[in-house]
Amino acid sequence: MFLLWIALPAVLCLAFLFRFPYFIQDVQHFIKKLTLVRRISKFMQSNYTLLDRFLERVETHPHKPFILFNDETFTFKDADELSNKAARAFLRSGCVKEGDTVTLFHRNEPMFVWLWLALVKLGCPVAFLNYNIRSKSLLHCFNRSGAKTLVVGRDLQDAVEEVLPTLLEQRVTVLSLADSKTDGIKNFADQMSEASSEPVPKDLRSHVTLLSPGVYIYTSGTTGLPKAAVMTHSKLWNLSWLLELGGTKSEDVLYVTLPLYHSVGFAGIIAGIDGGFTVALKSAFSASQFWDDCRRYNVTVILYIGEIMRYLCNKPKKLNERSHSLRLAIGNGMRADVWREFLKRFGNIRITEFYGGSELNFALFNYVGKIGSIGRHTFLNGRLYGLIKYDVYNGEPVRDSSGLCVAAAKGEPGLLVSRITQRAKFYGYLGDPEQTEKKKLHDVFEKGDVYFNTGDLMRKDEDNFLYFLDRTGDTFRCKGENVASTEVGDVMTLAHCIKEACVYGVQVPGQEGRVGMAALALRDGQMFDSTDVWQHVKNLLPDYARPRFLRIQSSLDVTGTFKHTKLKLMEEGFNPNQITDTLYFLDKEEQNYVPLTSEIFNSITSGEIQM
Repeated sequence: MFLLWIALPAVLCLAFLFRFPYFIQDVQHFIKKLTLVRRISKFMQSNYTLLDRFLERVETHPHKPFILFNDETFTFKDADELSNKAARAFLRSGCVKEGDTVTLFHRNEPMFVWLWLALVKLGCPVAFLNYNIRSKSLLHCFNRSGAKTLVVGRDLQDAVEEVLPTLLEQRVTVLSLADSKTDGIKNFADQMSEASSEPVPKDLRSHVTLLSPGVYIYTSGTTGLPKAAVMTHSKLWNLSWLLELGGTKSEDVLYVTLPLYHSVGFAGIIAGIDGGFTVALKSAFSASQFWDDCRRYNVTVILYIGEIMRYLCNKPKKLNERSHSLRLAIGNGMRADVWREFLKRFGNIRITEFYGGSELNFALFNYVGKIGSIGRHTFLNGRLYGLIKYDVYNGEPVRDSSGLCVAAAKGEPGLLVSRITQRAKFYGYLGDPEQTEKKKLHDVFEKGDVYFNTGDLMRKDEDNFLYFLDRTGDTFRCKGENVASTEVGDVMTLAHCIKEACVYGVQVPGQEGRVGMAALALRDGQMFDSTDVWQHVKNLLPDYARPRFLRIQSSLDVTGTFKHTKLKLMEEGFNPNQITDTLYFLDKEEQNYVPLTSEIFNSITSGEIQM
């Protein structure tokens, strides 16, 4: 009997774990998140920022490598001194005072980090501009920031010169890291080299709290032109902790190939500050150099988006591709088939998939390692977030007779929403109250509640794992970037032959996300002018936003509220054997739109032509 009493709890425990196999991992992850909640509460009380953490690193580990770039190594002390020089150069220029918003238009280089740190030391919020944008989009993003100073990298000055007359009319100061001889652009590199590396006074940032804006990261959202998501200093802490929750350690070397204007790429830099580990920074992702770089820098952790992993898996196999020290990959958007292939080819690497975003007020983690999933929804989360039924035809949530949203059942698609509370705030978009309000859903599960609309459709399986399905509204994901179809459509209609444009994303075999396509209605009496259309697309849109397929129609179908009906177009895709309308394909070699033939279609679907 005594042995029975001893054995019974063990048997019950085993039975419980058999019934709930992820319970221990769920609790462990919950405790980690709870620890971070307590940490941010403590930081709020003492107003302790990431800059304070950085200065501590400089004090305690001055000679530890912080940034590795090409053949250069920069220690925490180097970063401090170089950012001090930049801060003093900003003050000396007379165009930046403490608290001013400054925009940064710069590629992935250590200088990006020095400039950001310099501006933080001056108490200045920094708007990170996507270095792919040009012309109209560049002006829009700059103006949205409210800044009067634009700092431009060495090889991006040409893009700024295209809009320089407008900037000068607005009395904007342009500081260039190039050896600029252009009227209206100041040479900041010389000012920085001549400046002292002594620290700037702390009182310049005395007005900054954890609730002050730290950076603005642009996101397409669900409609229209890019919007500047507000990231406070407290939210920057949360962003840095994504990597801690993912499993990083202080002795790691993190490889960052994602652009620093992207929240995931920037998370790598600030997590390096918080965790005290070394960051190997790459100017741009290169599949052919990836594993050589990992061996060169003894990389142990990488950041990824799904496209990166697919590119790596598509490279020819090599005998030494398992010869590396990589133990952990943290990111989002990896397809299940790519996930399996990556592990099969490159070894036992822990994959931590997460779901988050610049403006999101929460994040999900696949801490279990379930292939294809972006995280778990458990009883510990309560109604912090959930899936609700969504009417894709009318583009709105399904509501019951009482006006509340209807929860999606397990196995069916649902719109992911997250509750907005005092602890889980949605800070909105800078200078855009209308778009900020559009992201809020009211009366979701009970009267008076407010939830953030992620714009993403998900599915929850029987074990409560969540899987990404698609974007809603007028945005689709292409090559790791959100493409706002409204913006692309506006550019298309600038071509003299196009009257209307309906832009959407289509699925292409072997591609992550979707590839851009546009249905076009031509102006009366006009023929399609491929050369003119290509010139507008090339000059005004970044590569990832350029539609690869065009469909010429006599007219475009609209709803009763005059919105383009996209669902049928998306379902029909780009198959010339099934579509009677004339189709065109963007041939990058020809630098033009060419007729989409059956041969080209077959080459695309077989993977012979890469998107």
